[in-house]
This record gives sequence, structure tokens and C-alpha cells, in this order.
Amino acid sequence: MTRRDTIVLLAVLSAGVFLAGLELMITAVALPSILAGLASWTELRRASWIINGYLLVYVVTMPLAGRLADLWGARRLFLGALVVFILGSLFAGAAQSLDQLLAARLVQALGGGALVPVATAAASHLFEGHARPRALGVIGALTFLGMAAGPFLGAAILDTLHVEPVLAAQGIVAGPLVDLLAPAWRWVFYLNVPIGIVGLVFAWAASAGWETPRRSARIDLPGALLFTLALAAGLVGLTLIDDAFPGHLLDPAYPPVPLLVASVIAVALAVRHGLRRRDPFLDLRLFGDRVFGSAALVSLLTGYAFATAIIGGAVFVDRVLYGGPDSQRLVLGALGGATAVGALVAGFLVRQLSLRLVTLGGLLASAVALGWMATWSPETPIEAAAGALAVFGLGFGLTVTPRSTAALETAGRVAFGMASATVTVARMVGMAIGLAVLTAYGSTTIERLSAEVYATPEAFRQFIPADLRGRPLRDPLVVEALEQWAASEAARVMVGIFLVAGAVTLVAVPPGLALGTRRRMLAREHGPRPTAAGGVGDNGPTDDAADAEDAADAEDAEPSLAL
Repeated sequence: MTRRDTIVLLAVLSAGVFLAGLELMITAVALPSILAGLASWTELRRASWIINGYLLVYVVTMPLAGRLADLWGARRLFLGALVVFILGSLFAGAAQSLDQLLAARLVQALGGGALVPVATAAASHLFEGHARPRALGVIGALTFLGMAAGPFLGAAILDTLHVEPVLAAQGIVAGPLVDLLAPAWRWVFYLNVPIGIVGLVFAWAASAGWETPRRSARIDLPGALLFTLALAAGLVGLTLIDDAFPGHLLDPAYPPVPLLVASVIAVALAVRHGLRRRDPFLDLRLFGDRVFGSAALVSLLTGYAFATAIIGGAVFVDRVLYGGPDSQRLVLGALGGATAVGALVAGFLVRQLSLRLVTLGGLLASAVALGWMATWSPETPIEAAAGALAVFGLGFGLTVTPRSTAALETAGRVAFGMASATVTVARMVGMAIGLAVLTAYGSTTIERLSAEVYATPEAFRQFIPADLRGRPLRDPLVVEALEQWAASEAARVMVGIFLVAGAVTLVAVPPGLALGTRRRMLAREHGPRPTAAGGVGDNGPTDDAADAEDAADAEDAEPSLAL
């Protein structure tokens, strides 16, 4: 392909991952409105699957899509994923119950889960040498730029797109048309439909005559099933944990215990199964390389912190500051925008600095930001909250390109799809675990506080100032006082959540230091080097043979395409 054609195709791939990123953040903004329309905050455990169910299918789809990209080629898979994503968005917007919305989100996740690994694999085939990290930086940046745009688009839709008055002016106040078009949160999902169709047309036209290499192999459906069971059982078990968990840790009748045990057993079976197959669902042999394993671990741990920042920031604005869509747009937009900037900048920094140094800077910035977030209170200005999330996003974005570059160059050309999917799956698993922990902690806290306030008809009085205790529960001053008390309690809960996420981020520092010390990494196109024992060798800076092989590969490779 010509240089112009490769850049046009990179733009098309970036549009696909932009949609995937947009969906995550725009749904986070709309979640309070969806809860008000289809559920309530007391049903948080069930409603959390609007996001966690999406993440579960998204995560399971990624390795399958990555494998299929290696086997069937990226073009047809990318186009098919866009079609499924568009249909899922249409069904989600039309959902009339929480169960219908959950089902539609699963369809949507099938498409969205394929877009990122397929686009990453395709970009890795398009570009060589030094141009590859920059291309991966563009893909990562557009993913997070979609997240940055999500809050702005979501807030704009929730603020302005109210079709009820328009329909009422036409004499339509009830019926199927009203049910399908109102309230405004439905358009958060409908928005994906026209954007997706335009992207589909351009993807079909721009990629005509181009396809990635294909090879024949079997799809590991048993491995996919075991991985799905392990992840689903683990997430449901974590979501059901409450204050009584420590005392029931060995009680097989306590719901979280058998689910978590089943998850561990399924993981063990999946590992055993994967190591025995030539083309497994997730190729665990890739983890035999120190660099690849480190990249996946950094992705997992930072994914946990990222979910905490997204959902924690949204909940803080909604439940502590009582901010509306404009406030959500500011704080989540700052997070998404800074993440996009960090991912893009990292694509250029890795040419001048080592992957290790860029990753370390990102991890430390993220940890500092989470420590700052742990100081938030009901008196925190919205601008300060946005600033902390921006620092976190910048740090997180800086870790995206180094870990993807290290993993892909370690795996080699024949496994670009699987490698990109595995690293992204690690991040999404971390996000899903983070959300499950947040849901369990948040639901338990909401249930406990609700029980305390409504234990008796007079119980609420102990939580309000003494001069208001003679007023009834529904008195506006009493309601305001209870809201202030609830905001203080919520802020106190968030302190622990952010501190734990900060500690998890710091745990990622040691594996981050293993990503490589060379200033300018050269791509190896022939896969990982076998060791004398038949395993996969390290990609460390002290291996002179590796450096010589890298240099030889660089001389034999096609000229790099500069972005």
C-alpha cells in the first residue's frame, strides 16, 4: 500500500476504536438517568451489569477476535464488528426494561470487543519499525479520545435532546413512538447508529484490496467457555460480597464463596487446557516471556485503577457534589481528554526514552492523582476534581503505548492479533474487577445507610442537626440535611476506594520496570526467540544476541512509514 493509503486506513481503524471508547464513557454519564428511569440506586448490584455485563462480553470477545484476525484477516472482521455494534446500539436505545437493556448491551459488547484488538492488529501489520509505536499511539489515543468525547456528547444529549415536548405538540403523549424516543438517555445509544454507519461505509471503501495475512487453525471454543465461566463467576461473586463476607469465608452456603471457588477452578482448568493446545483461546505461552508478562500485568493493574477513576469520579460528582450532566462532562471529559493526550504523546516519547521510563512516569503520575482524589470532600470544587482526574488520565495514557509496543514486538507478526487482544483483555479484566469491587462496596454501604436511616419512623432524626429534629421527614430542610449527611458518608467511602487504587497502581511499578531499557526499540517480525530449553526468551537490554537479531531484522525490513 502507498503511504497515503496506509494513513487513510489508519484513520478508519481509529474511527472504530473511537466508537468503542465513546461507548464506555457516554454510558457512565447516562447511568444516573438510566437508573432513574429503569431502576434505582437501591438496585445498584443489578444495574451495575449495564457496564459490567458489557465488560464481561467485551473481554471474552477480544481474544476470539484477536485470534480470528490472525486466522481470517482483519478487514472482514472489522466490518462485521461494526455491524454488530450498530445493531446492539439500536437495541439498547429501544430497550423498555432493565433486562432488555442488559441483553442489548451484550450484543453491543460483541461488536465493541472486536474493534480494538482487530484495529490494533491491523495497524501493526500496516506499519514497521519506529512507525509502529506511533501508529499504536494513534490507535490508543483515539480510543481514549472517544472516552473524552463521551462525557461532552452525553451531557449535551441529556441536557438538550428532549423529544417529549415535540411529540406532545403533535398530540402524541403516549404510545410506541414515545416509548422508543423518550427519555433523553435513549439517544446516548442511538447516537452510535449514524456514526457507525458512516464508519462502516468508509471502512469498506478505504480497505478495498487490502487484507492482513491469514493462516488456518481451529478456534478454541472450550477454552473460551472456560475463560467465560471463570470471569463471570468471579465477577458475580465479587459483586455479591458484603460486610458479612469475612465471617462467612468458609461457608459454602454463602453465595459469594461457591462462585469464587468455581472461578478459581475454572481458571485452573483453562490454564491446563490452554497449555495443551496448539492454538488456545488465550496463548499462555506468551507469558513465558518476561516482557510480555510484565506488559499484561501492568495493563491489568492500571485497568483496575482506571475503572476506579471513571466510576468513582462519576459517583463523586453525582452523589457527593450533586452535580448534573455539565459537571459530569467537565470531570469525565478531563479524564478522557488527558488520557488521549497521554497515549498520543507516549507514542513519540518511546522513540527518545525507554519503555521503562515512560511507563514509570505514567504510573507515578496516576498514583499521585489517586492520592489527591482521596482528599476529596463535599467542599471540593468541581475544578479541583477535574484537575485530579486529568493528572490521572495523563499518567494512565502514558502507560498505554509502551505496554502495547512491548507486547506486540515480543509476540511477533504471526501473533499480533492475539498479543494485542491479550494485553487489552488484561486491562478490561482489571476494569471489570475494579467495577465489581466498587459495586460490592457501594451497594453494601447504600444498603447499610438506608437501613440505619429508615430503621424506625424516627431513626432519621439522629442524622440531622438538633434544631431540625422536630420537623417531619419530608420537610425540605430535613431532606437537605440528610443529603448533606449522605454526601459526607459517600465522600468518606470514596477515600478508601481511591487509596486502594493508588496502592494497586504502585504495585504495577516493578513489572513496568521490566518493559525494556533501550531508547529506540526495533520491531522483530519473526516472533519470540526460542531459548535453549524451547521456551520464549526475554527481550531484555543486556541480551547481545537479541540486539544483533534486532539489527538484522531492521536491515531486512521494508522502509518504515513515518506518521
